[in-house]
Amino acid sequence: MKIAGLDLGDRPLLLAPMEDVTDRSFRVLCREQGADMVYTEFIPSDGLIRDASKAIDKMRTLEQESPVGIQIYGHIPESMVEAARMVDRAAEIAGGHGADVIDINFGCPVTKIAGRGAGSGMMREPDKMVAITKAVVEAVGKPVTVKTRLGWDDNSKIIVELAERLQDVGIQALTIHGRTRCQLYRGAADWTLIGAVKNNPRMHIPIIGNGDICDAVQAREAFDRYGVDAIMIGRATFGHPWIFREIRHYLQTGELLPELSVRERVELARRHLTLSLEEKGEPRGVYEMRRHLSCYFKGLPDFKETRMKMVTTLDVEELYGILDYICERYA
Repeated sequence: MKIAGLDLGDRPLLLAPMEDVTDRSFRVLCREQGADMVYTEFIPSDGLIRDASKAIDKMRTLEQESPVGIQIYGHIPESMVEAARMVDRAAEIAGGHGADVIDINFGCPVTKIAGRGAGSGMMREPDKMVAITKAVVEAVGKPVTVKTRLGWDDNSKIIVELAERLQDVGIQALTIHGRTRCQLYRGAADWTLIGAVKNNPRMHIPIIGNGDICDAVQAREAFDRYGVDAIMIGRATFGHPWIFREIRHYLQTGELLPELSVRERVELARRHLTLSLEEKGEPRGVYEMRRHLSCYFKGLPDFKETRMKMVTTLDVEELYGILDYICERYA
């Protein structure tokens, strides 16, 4: 699959952009574990153009995570265009590698974003969505992609026609999450409409499917049944960054990899923590790892007390000691 001149190979696996999850440390780890492309947390266009330090920092990417997409969101056309121009120059502005792809978030369903017309709130204004996309495409040199949903609600699943319109204004790939905005993350993702977009004879850009892919068998079924060019994986990566390696092995061999041992999970958690500390220092590097750390060890018996210690301490040595203890007790 190619996004403009960016060749991601056959049946690529992509890490979804997720706020407070896909920071630099997690993106590097997922690339090490087989993700073919990763995306930043979504960045507010108004924050970028105000030179807000947090927004600028989110735009900094590392060479070892490339290829990487920098994702922006917003509902004001002028702000989106200016923010996209900044992303186009991300290496110069924020340092690091920069963007291989500029991705527009028209899919985030949370109320504080969608409620003001950004993210998937734009599904209620498809003409404006297309106009913003066209303006961004014309303003930048890097390839522009879009991530969106099926529609606003069950009565307005407009994705088949909308996909054509977005393609016609110049996007180079489209990611579709198989739910409406009103579903949020409830119910099952509807991949039939994702397949309908992919199999529309008018479509020629890559179609990336997203939603409810939790294991290698589901991933292969999505490729085989719906014909998508790539799969994007989100929540299933929490505490499970090696899911990309599992899926790739299954796609290539038809065999499932054995489950990771506790010792191997400890080593990955340790690697993740080290990356986080290198990027953010103390105590932030520890604090922002809490979401991930407890997920690495799901299913271990009598783990509640250890988990509580793990997600409350800010002492680095104590945390590494807890990881050693997990290895000794459960390995």
